[in-house]
Amino acid sequence: MQTTAAVVRTIGGKLDFEQVTLDGPRPDEILVELVAVGVCHTDLATIAGTLPFPMPGILGHEGSGLVREVGSDVTKVKPGDRLAVSFASCGDCVACLAGEPAYCHSFMALNYAGVRPDGSSVASDSGGAVGSSFFGQSTFATHEITKERNVVIVPEEFPLERAGPLGCGIQTGAGAVMRSFAAPAGSSIVVLGGGSVGLSAVLGAVVQGCTTIIVVEPVASRRELALSIGATHAIDPAAGAVEEQVRAIVADGVNFAFDTTGIPAVLTSALNSLGNQGVLGLVAIPSDPDSVLALPLIQSIILGVTVKGIVEGDSDPDVFIPELMSLYLAGRFPFDKLVTTMPFSDINKGIEAQHDGSAIKVVLVHLAADPWPRRLLRPRIS
Repeated sequence: MQTTAAVVRTIGGKLDFEQVTLDGPRPDEILVELVAVGVCHTDLATIAGTLPFPMPGILGHEGSGLVREVGSDVTKVKPGDRLAVSFASCGDCVACLAGEPAYCHSFMALNYAGVRPDGSSVASDSGGAVGSSFFGQSTFATHEITKERNVVIVPEEFPLERAGPLGCGIQTGAGAVMRSFAAPAGSSIVVLGGGSVGLSAVLGAVVQGCTTIIVVEPVASRRELALSIGATHAIDPAAGAVEEQVRAIVADGVNFAFDTTGIPAVLTSALNSLGNQGVLGLVAIPSDPDSVLALPLIQSIILGVTVKGIVEGDSDPDVFIPELMSLYLAGRFPFDKLVTTMPFSDINKGIEAQHDGSAIKVVLVHLAADPWPRRLLRPRIS
């Protein structure tokens, strides 16, 4: 079929709307008509060339929409079902069988190769194959092809246009605290960076019952937003050494530090903010792929520090995304406070807003595709 996609053709380039040919679903695939898609920092990093992906290509990996067609082997969903789309995993490796698909042994191939596992492309144009299957989806388009393991059914009472960001950025931040750290009630945490992932971590810390939730963020409006959604303290890094400001709040150091910046100097401050047996979580894609974390060995050994890399918040989407939707419906996970909605036609404007920090989490909406227009958020800047 012919579909409209926002295609990036060069590293650092703008996205252009183009007509591309999309394969029909194979026996194990699903055709989805998109209602909305979130813009994630990973999309920006891929456009910038920090992460590998074949160009020309179709990015986007926080989609939500309606099932239009299913292959003969698909049993999880049927035409008309509402769903959110998350990352791809194989289902057969040791990690997947252990319920840890975020650490799938084929993660890079399935999410970044731009082709199906057999090497074929889902999308093409007059010049040949177009990079697709980004995170098993490529949802910067009006339609996409995905698989059962990528999708999570969205209940009727949940606004469909809000479901997409749960597939990556929101689940990454919240999952870091709720799953990777499994932060106990009464614990303390410092979150470095007040973007969508960091503020989702704040929401997760509130759910977990953390009693000291510190956000480090240079932008005043984001510090104010952090406090409004449950942070107990918000630090301006320009006001002094971060570790000194943190220890002025928690003299013995915090239990957890979650870095969303990937900046070595910030990571050093995070390490120095930890108390005994503290855990530092790493999630950010550094702008310099050769960045190195300098670990003070004696200090780390004496304190029993753990440094943990985190992918997708250690999430199993089939388990964790329904949990987040339930928390949202119960009023306990108001992630929509982080969202700015824009029409899909404004994708470049949305990417720029996400890049320059004027928006925290941009969600691009296909107005024509949504059968529930009364539920749509009005465009706003958070």
